[in-house]
Amino acid sequence: MKVDKEKTKCADNPVSPRYTGERISGADVAPRIPFGQKPHGYVDGTIFPAGVSPDQMDDATRAFYDLWKQNYLRQGCGADRWFVRPTKGFDGGTVSEAHGYGMILAALFAGHDADAKRHFDGMYYYFREHPSNYDENLMAWYQTKCCHDDRGEDAATDGDIDIAYALLLADRQWGSCGAIDYRKEAERVIDAIRSRELNESARYTLLGDWAGPGAEDRYRFSTRTSDFIIAQFRSFYAATSDVQWRVLVNSLYDIIEALQKETSPKTGLLPDFVVNPLSNPAPAPAGFLEGPNDGNYFYNACRTPWRLGTDYLLHGDSRMHGVLQRLNRWMMAKTGGDPLNIAAGYRMDGAPVGGSSYQTMAFIAPFGVSAMVDRENQAWLNALWKTIVAAPPDGYYEDSIKLMSMVVMSGNWWAPEKTPAVTCAK
Repeated sequence: MKVDKEKTKCADNPVSPRYTGERISGADVAPRIPFGQKPHGYVDGTIFPAGVSPDQMDDATRAFYDLWKQNYLRQGCGADRWFVRPTKGFDGGTVSEAHGYGMILAALFAGHDADAKRHFDGMYYYFREHPSNYDENLMAWYQTKCCHDDRGEDAATDGDIDIAYALLLADRQWGSCGAIDYRKEAERVIDAIRSRELNESARYTLLGDWAGPGAEDRYRFSTRTSDFIIAQFRSFYAATSDVQWRVLVNSLYDIIEALQKETSPKTGLLPDFVVNPLSNPAPAPAGFLEGPNDGNYFYNACRTPWRLGTDYLLHGDSRMHGVLQRLNRWMMAKTGGDPLNIAAGYRMDGAPVGGSSYQTMAFIAPFGVSAMVDRENQAWLNALWKTIVAAPPDGYYEDSIKLMSMVVMSGNWWAPEKTPAVTCAK
């Protein structure tokens, strides 16, 4: 008989070491913004895939969410606790990036998913039981299958940004009148991000809470473009009135435009990692943090068309339109208008990186969001939607990016600050 060594190893530790035992209550609260309601539209000039109705797009997105949830959402590490388990070569339990995705999706798919609030609250408690060693209001980025924090017990910036945003969505979706004050908890996470995951002048995002004062200069004075989640920073400003979030938004625009002008004038591509973001923004050298493609458009930066495109669709900043159209026009020409020709990684000059001649939704799906910003992209957008919907499941990372992109493309992403707050009964 084959022995499951992982289960044997974990047998004496079925819950998180910091498990509080708090149980979920009030999970039957009705959602105020059921999936498909689209509480506010996107900016004027936004285009959607042609030849498919809004209802058909909603149905396709719901169906892929159901599949995503079946494949990746797991219960464990204590009663009423939920987390997203990556697959395809991942040997741990979860990471904060995945947790942020899961919390956002639960808040957005309420109304379609009858268990959305129960799962959201379970993910919230899981998050609280895995704090970073640097700040208890941020999440330790990696947990083992035995529910233990590992690999530094520090935080990754993007996971915390998404968790804070998810809590703001939950405040508008279910109100903060029950056992969890979502609004208060969001503010705690936002303040911790401001203190620990932005540089001292709040002009760029750090790689994590470990990369501030005291870290090596090469990490302290660097950033990751996939953490430029500008739409969510606007929501943080709306929630806190802290003008530093506006400072950050404007500074990130400056960094993006400097990169496109100096390092990718023909392509508009952004690198995974950037060094000297304020003085002389440039792609990081190979082997900077993760591997030989750290200075290329690779498995981090592939998310930027989705992240940056979402900001434009919600807020209509003309600077972002220019950023995205540089990238869109180059990619349409590079691929001949066929999304299946999008490679899995590029150098800043547009040459594919070695071993990138395969198709993955991690690189294809985000362009479905960026294409929505201008009418000249209509045929490209139509082809992208068809390609995205037809793609089979491929793994946690690829499928999560695909699903998030489909949510935006179907018109179902919304900003919490544009939705009225819930008034609690006295």
